Amino acid sequence: MKTKRVTAPQAKAFSVHLLTASGSFLAFLSIVAASEERWTAMFWWLGLALFVDGIDGPIARKLDVKYVLPTWSGELLDNIIDYVTYVLIPAFALYQSGFMGEGLSFLSGAIIVISSAIYYADTSMKTNENFFKGFPVVWNMVVFTLFIVKPGEWIAFATVVFSAILSFVPIYFLHPVRVVRLRPLNLAVFLVWCALGVLALFYQLDAPLWLRISISVTGIYLYCIGGLMQFFPRLGHFGPDEIGPGNNGAQP
Repeated sequence: MKTKRVTAPQAKAFSVHLLTASGSFLAFLSIVAASEERWTAMFWWLGLALFVDGIDGPIARKLDVKYVLPTWSGELLDNIIDYVTYVLIPAFALYQSGFMGEGLSFLSGAIIVISSAIYYADTSMKTNENFFKGFPVVWNMVVFTLFIVKPGEWIAFATVVFSAILSFVPIYFLHPVRVVRLRPLNLAVFLVWCALGVLALFYQLDAPLWLRISISVTGIYLYCIGGLMQFFPRLGHFGPDEIGPGNNGAQP
């Protein structure tokens, strides 16, 4: 049998898929920590998974992974891991912790996993500017914020229900890296939110008031700025060249 030679571009492209797939191991470590109710450790692993998810897409696009390895779907691989790290583990954490009491925590978990599964089936979830249409089921960030801020069970439950409903409403939500308009500001706010989150982890989720307020303010900004930019389409727009392409990379 004639063996097929693996080229250097193919090897590099496959290494990106391996990087993406490493998120599944981070998800496994997160589940182990959550099952043992080690919430700080769980969020550390989820944070690392979020970092991997943030860097694999740009690398994939730079190496033209989608075209070098056309039979391997980086987008499908990414979506599988995202559903676990963005949806399933945060929902399990709400239930396992009894964060809102046993009944509301169980109901919140059910709402999260069902609404998110339907959302992931939508093939038109992104706009030409790379906004998400509807709340992009980033429950890892929402649940983390709830664990830090501790707003009370009914406010937390209302947040879950409201966000789940917004998953199916055509309101734009920000992708902090791929949306070109206001990208320097939006990316800066996102990085500040991440830095505050790391600091909160060092506090073992028992953050002081100033840190809880800071995480809330930056989180609300990231939650709302996409809709604001939708209703003010000239906001941050200085020319036709600033509108980015559609979601054509191997990994989003």
